[in-house]
Amino acid sequence: MEIQELFQGDVEIPSLPEIYYDFKEAMEDPDGSFDRISEIITTDTGLSVRLLQIVNSAFYGFPSQIETISHAISVIGLEQLNNLVLSTVVMDRFKGIPDSVINMESFWKHSIACGLAARVIATHREEVNTERYFVAGMIHDVGRLVIALSAPFSILSVFMRCKSEEIPLHKAEKEVLGFNHTDVGKLLLEKWQLPVFHQNVVGNHHQEISTDIESGILNLADCIANDLKLGDSGEASFHLELNNEIWGKLQLSEGNEIEKIMEEVENLYNSTSQIFLQSA
Repeated sequence: MEIQELFQGDVEIPSLPEIYYDFKEAMEDPDGSFDRISEIITTDTGLSVRLLQIVNSAFYGFPSQIETISHAISVIGLEQLNNLVLSTVVMDRFKGIPDSVINMESFWKHSIACGLAARVIATHREEVNTERYFVAGMIHDVGRLVIALSAPFSILSVFMRCKSEEIPLHKAEKEVLGFNHTDVGKLLLEKWQLPVFHQNVVGNHHQEISTDIESGILNLADCIANDLKLGDSGEASFHLELNNEIWGKLQLSEGNEIEKIMEEVENLYNSTSQIFLQSA
């Protein structure tokens, strides 16, 4: 199978909703205003409610209630709101995949856990714009959903190969399909015109030797999410060993650093997952 065949069959691959591109255009307009951006978001009541729930949750931990989108923008900033909008609308794009192919609730639980882990790691490293790492974690396995939509029998063959040979799922994908979900995910994000940052980290997060810090953060986050067994996108049956080279590149402190990160993820997980899963 050629990877492009996934996007050319009878099944329509989801695109992002127009509200996301309207929001992004307004955000990038030098003459734009907070009021205009707020108006765009508030045209979608469900999206507005979810965004306010997230901003008022332990995910941010603000001491006082934020009641409007314009107030949220002033508090967290446009770039952070953009990341939250993106992570929220993506979850709404893949409806209708049957549980017999992929359990979507479990899939998104894993994705949320990975996003939280990536955000926490980025915070420990004092990275700029830690929310973009949350988005990267949320969408890191989205290529697997494209495969499930376009080639459900093929992905079931992948799952069977994974179990029979006892190999990680992304390696079974490569054996059966000739490519894996990271390749598909990167191509989808290119078609969605998402930032190169997201294209690269999604495309590289299973590289055994990570070539960049950003992909290394996502690689470690994926390992943590699987170790915590918070949801399952197919990899949880296998313990993904922490890559020492990646750990060295991340330059996190020795000792209990990994345990601290895992504890922070667990503390944030329940409240965060409840809010995001409302749109799944």
